[in-house]
Amino acid sequence: MGEKLVIEGGRKLSGRVQVSGSKNSALPLLAATLLASEGKTVLKNVPDLRDIQTQIAILRDLGVNIEKREPSTLACRVEHERSSCARYELVSQMRASICVLGPLLAKRGYAKVSLPGGCVIGLRPVDLHVKGLRALGAEIDLDHGYLVARAPKGRLRGARIFLGGSMGSSVLATANTLMAACLADGKTIIEGAACEPEVNDLAHLLNRMGATIEGIGTPQLTITGVPELHGATATVIPDRIEAGTFMVAAAMTGSDMLIENVVLDHLGAVVDKLAEVGVYVREEEEGVVRVHRDSPDLRAVHMTTLPYPGYPTDIQAQLVSMLAVAKGISVVTEKVFPDRFIHLAELNRMGADIHKEGASAIVRGVEKLAGAPVMASDLRASAALVLAGLVAEGTTEIHRVYHIDRGYEKIEAKLKALGASVTRVEDKTGGAPCD
Repeated sequence: MGEKLVIEGGRKLSGRVQVSGSKNSALPLLAATLLASEGKTVLKNVPDLRDIQTQIAILRDLGVNIEKREPSTLACRVEHERSSCARYELVSQMRASICVLGPLLAKRGYAKVSLPGGCVIGLRPVDLHVKGLRALGAEIDLDHGYLVARAPKGRLRGARIFLGGSMGSSVLATANTLMAACLADGKTIIEGAACEPEVNDLAHLLNRMGATIEGIGTPQLTITGVPELHGATATVIPDRIEAGTFMVAAAMTGSDMLIENVVLDHLGAVVDKLAEVGVYVREEEEGVVRVHRDSPDLRAVHMTTLPYPGYPTDIQAQLVSMLAVAKGISVVTEKVFPDRFIHLAELNRMGADIHKEGASAIVRGVEKLAGAPVMASDLRASAALVLAGLVAEGTTEIHRVYHIDRGYEKIEAKLKALGASVTRVEDKTGGAPCD
């Protein structure tokens, strides 16, 4: 049996909440530990999440010793290189695990990584990963569901690579190519590189490990390959998606909330859109922001998700949840993952008035939502349902809560500390909500 969250809605939240380290940054940082020839790589502010545990299991399979020193600190050292195969049983649990492909190939000259397959938010192909590594000289084949990559003569070679895709730049494809290029012979120029803060966090760690990367934070990265890398220490950046989720929670519940461990520069598009809605975010002190509403009603807005620094797709579902109780009609267009709208049906179960037209959700705000049994379909959709449950009348039961555990550390404990009524209980229905 799994677990579910039971939420009694209608409570106004207040107080302080601390954001954890970024999952989307910690995962490639952990993969980068494969590149070190000697020494320990120490990562601080690592969140305790299902996805992190999956990545740790994959790395241990690949010969990395990982020691937990403090609640959020991991010390990683490569002990052996006997296996370069990331198994399906582990990779299938988390798409981001493909980011071990680049460092394995560059360091060991060979990598066999299971294709992660599709996911509930739509097809997410690995073509840009393959394109980047092939440009570095890799020979890559598909063998019974595994990507098998080889570096001729054991080394990759520098190249000029364009990584822009039909939906914009890819964070993980940029990470894979960037890590591989650090140990390639010669100079690599990556054009169309993703500019997300998580990519910058990775580049800074690689430079501490002895890499030579220029252009960090821009769409053009220049990497001069080095013979080897060594261990280093880094602190994972705060999770901007979790911070944005709490900002929306404060907006929906009309709360005056302080959110700690926030890099406001990473959330410019979210803060701007919240201001349009009638919710203001200001920095009280370094790393601490206050969120408050300027009126009883939220205003309808139009929004389009875009690669960074645009509005993030990972906070799209949460915004839709908020707009479901805003005054007027909003249009939310998804340009990163056009199929990322499975949460709409579950929100409509709670009384929302939303319909999908192509890559857009048309949201007609309602006066109130009603608690209902709903089912989480993915990580961010589960967060949207939690937010809806916080403002709904009555009881909301969120099944398949394991989705939210992939990306939100101690979510119910944090919400309880703010005054919410959220309880985690055994799900005796096996995850199928019944009216």
